[in-house]
Amino acid sequence: MERISWDQYFMAQSHLLALRSTCTRLMVGATIVRDKRIIAGGYNGSVSGGVHCMDEGCYVIDGHCVRTVHAEANALLQCAKFGVPTDNADIYVTHFPCLQCTKQLIQSGIRTVFYAEDYHNHEYAVQLLKEAGVKTVKVKLDYLAVDTNYQQKTSLINNLLGKLESITEDDEEVHAMKKIAERLL
Repeated sequence: MERISWDQYFMAQSHLLALRSTCTRLMVGATIVRDKRIIAGGYNGSVSGGVHCMDEGCYVIDGHCVRTVHAEANALLQCAKFGVPTDNADIYVTHFPCLQCTKQLIQSGIRTVFYAEDYHNHEYAVQLLKEAGVKTVKVKLDYLAVDTNYQQKTSLINNLLGKLESITEDDEEVHAMKKIAERLL
C-alpha cells in the first residue's frame, strides 16, 4: 500500500475541520503547517459563545455573512492566541481564500496557500498573492473520500427510498437498488 502524500494528508485534515463548521452557506476548513507539522487549524463559524448560523440562520449584509469568522482567520488567531509563529508556514484550505483572508495570510508570513476548490477567486486577491511572492497550489483531495455533503445526501436517499416504496414491491430491479441504498446509509 502506498502512503498518502503530505499534500493529500494536510488537505484531508482541512476537510475534516470543515465538518465542524457552523455555516450553512459553505463549510470551510484550514490547516496551518510548518516543517510538515500541523501548528493550527480552523473552520468557519461564529465568535466563541455566539449565536451560530446553523441555529438562527446567517446574518447577511451585502451578500456576506458577518456573523462568521473565516477558517483561515480562526487558524491564524489560534496561532496568535498561543504564541505560535506563522512566518514561513503553509496553509491548506478547502476553498480559495477570500480577499480579506488573503491579506491576513500575506501579513502573517504564510509562504504557500494550498487549496482544494476555487471559490469566487477575487482578482485582487490573486494579484496580491503574486505580488507578495506567496505561492498558490491547487490540491484536489483524491486520496480519501471526505464528504461534506453527507447529511444532504442521506436525506435525499431517504426521500428516494420512500418514493421507491410507493412505486412497487414486485419490481426486482427496484428492490435490488433499495437494498444497495440502505447498505450505503
